[in-house]
Amino acid sequence: MAETLYIRLGSQAQDEISWLVFSSIEKEIMASGVLTSSEQLTDLTAKAQQRSVNVFVPGSDVLLKSVSMPTKSKRSMRAAVPYMLEDELAQDVDDLFFAYADMSPNDNKNNCFVAIVERAQMQMWLSWLADAKIKVKLLQPEMLALPYKQGHWSAIALHSSSKVSKGIGNQVVLRQGEWQGTTLDDAAWKFSVEHLLSNKTKTKNSGEQQGNKITLNAYSELPNLESLDSDVTVIQAREELPLALFAQHNQGNPFNLLIGEFEIKEQRSPALTHWLWAAGFALCALLLNVGYKSAQIWQFSAQQVQVEAQIIARYKKAFPRTKRVRIGTVKSQLNKKIAQLGGATDSTGFLTMLSKVQPAFAKVPELKPESIKFDGKRQELRLQAVANDYQHFERFKAALNHANLTVKQGTQKNQGNQVTGSFSLSNKQSSINKGRS
Repeated sequence: MAETLYIRLGSQAQDEISWLVFSSIEKEIMASGVLTSSEQLTDLTAKAQQRSVNVFVPGSDVLLKSVSMPTKSKRSMRAAVPYMLEDELAQDVDDLFFAYADMSPNDNKNNCFVAIVERAQMQMWLSWLADAKIKVKLLQPEMLALPYKQGHWSAIALHSSSKVSKGIGNQVVLRQGEWQGTTLDDAAWKFSVEHLLSNKTKTKNSGEQQGNKITLNAYSELPNLESLDSDVTVIQAREELPLALFAQHNQGNPFNLLIGEFEIKEQRSPALTHWLWAAGFALCALLLNVGYKSAQIWQFSAQQVQVEAQIIARYKKAFPRTKRVRIGTVKSQLNKKIAQLGGATDSTGFLTMLSKVQPAFAKVPELKPESIKFDGKRQELRLQAVANDYQHFERFKAALNHANLTVKQGTQKNQGNQVTGSFSLSNKQSSINKGRS
């Protein structure tokens, strides 16, 4: 988003809360104001709807510490740090929240950087924002939003609308290094700075330039500057609103207190939730359909296997000498067998002649065939039949002649109560052709 809403919370519910809308494109303040207490945060609910929200918390409530650890394992390091610092902390470590920063080791070889804050304080800040329905992804100690330049300190006064006296605020935000800073009461400002000067080390990260001298960049009028140690060189920068200064230097990847147990879980919008439900139902329906179709395919496959087995069995029954039957070629094999016997369109084939003989058997049911042979070369059908009277053979011959067949009757023999005889049958056309040849 082009515009960001910046909010600076107080330590207590009755403390003033300042806010500012800053445009990152135009680099300008779009709106700003002050709330008298946390109860008025609802006044910012509408402004937070279409903007990203960054929240700053008082540096007086956050302790920044950097320590040197012998291990490189982040898990082991973070498990040990609370108990290493236990003697330096005024509260039980179980009541404190430790937020670790991913930073490179500095010149002091410190490789662990942690921000420490009361767990109850974190919960209170987040409850204020939740009650006002303000969604925030960044909660940052204010001193880390001050400009940082190696070898320099930076400071700005925070003005309270109820305690303004000659333009001097009631708190001062101070940054001494990349991971050093605090927020001081203006009454204790002079003594706190002198204490920091007396304890500072002679390293670049402590803010030294030459000897023990300090360069302090002041972004507003600061209290008791004239009484500071002569080793402090004050450079008066262009005066800025505190939140405007924080907004301009809060770019990149700032440190966020909302990690670990306080990490904000991304909430889906209701519309997206409805679409996800619809997609879930659609996926369920698709899976059911695929399952149903798969069951059908499995059933058809089983039926296909059964039918193929029946085809093979019947083919072998019809042609017992066949050793191997392939389903893919069974049709061509049948056509070949039919062609050998005479196809359905062949007027002189076995099947054609058999169809002409069948009516004669129907007219003379007393005559029973004993054997039927077909001579493909001569196109003749040879019948061996049996009956109980010679007259049945005569009637059968007449029926064959009526079927337009050339009939040659063979010898007939009397065997007990039955008469056996033979016939040679051919189509009249075939007989004509034989005569011509």
